[in-house]
Amino acid sequence: MLEPPAATLRLFDGYAPADLARPEHRAFLFERLLEEGDREDLRWLAAQADEEALRVFFRQAGGRRLSARSRAFWALVLGESVPAHPGGVGSELWPLA
Repeated sequence: MLEPPAATLRLFDGYAPADLARPEHRAFLFERLLEEGDREDLRWLAAQADEEALRVFFRQAGGRRLSARSRAFWALVLGESVPAHPGGVGSELWPLA
């Protein structure tokens, strides 16, 4: 994956562009761009990662790394089911139910 363009780096204050391009930071890059990226950021991401890579990230980490709103949106875009947040809030709030 290439280094993000200068305009996209606004989402990664304090991170070196070369570090963001490393494979071990891919999930972090996906998370931040899917959660906070604008049209140009997402266009760059789509040019760097294929749709299946985004689907795999979404299935494996979307439930815990994306907000409920982002999970719902990206589920529609990617044609996936919405991954639940691990531990489900309801069971923790209402243990007597």
